[in-house]
Amino acid sequence: MSVPYPTDAQAKAEILEAGRRIYQRGLVAANDGNLSVRVGENALWVTPTGVSKGSMTEEMLVKLDLEGNVLMGTRKPSSEVKMHLRIYREDPEVRAVVHAHPPAATAFACAGIPLDNPLLQEAVVQLGPVPVAPFALPGSQGVADSVAPYCRTCRGLLLEFHGAVTWGDSMQQAHYRLECLEQTALVTLHLRTLGCQRKMPPELVRDLEALRPAWGIR
Repeated sequence: MSVPYPTDAQAKAEILEAGRRIYQRGLVAANDGNLSVRVGENALWVTPTGVSKGSMTEEMLVKLDLEGNVLMGTRKPSSEVKMHLRIYREDPEVRAVVHAHPPAATAFACAGIPLDNPLLQEAVVQLGPVPVAPFALPGSQGVADSVAPYCRTCRGLLLEFHGAVTWGDSMQQAHYRLECLEQTALVTLHLRTLGCQRKMPPELVRDLEALRPAWGIR
């Protein structure tokens, strides 16, 4: 069953709320990051370039088609919109994408270390392993190409020397996955400080993964 599209009004409200939350939590700084919500087969709303995610207004948002052409709005869309468009093309069931620079997760991205050890039950169910997509210049087609191989098998990525991106069936799900990713990175750092390399046994991981349908996770 296909995931329903939100309305334009719902999409814009969700982007503004998620933008405020990721800014308040310190998952972005200055005008970092970008968010988008798909509202139809050939339409999405995206954040503008050069604006703090904590102080956006509805009038700043831009509506695009899946080729990146502006349908509504007066501002220039985010420079990373190619990445968003590629994720939507690779997995047509995705309804929202969040890109940010959460500090702990970005440290792993800069180190080129994936977050693929199962440690937290919520992360296993909601997120799964998070690989590192190879570096590409910001705003380039290379960024879109670097994430493409992971879009159907993962729910989030670390972007080498850059940050992180998560996606989902709704903005809430994509946003929660970003928070879950940062929490996983922080816990991983704390465990390493303790000199601990512990992770869940495979049978427990399988049991948790089996809970995904009940949690509404594809």
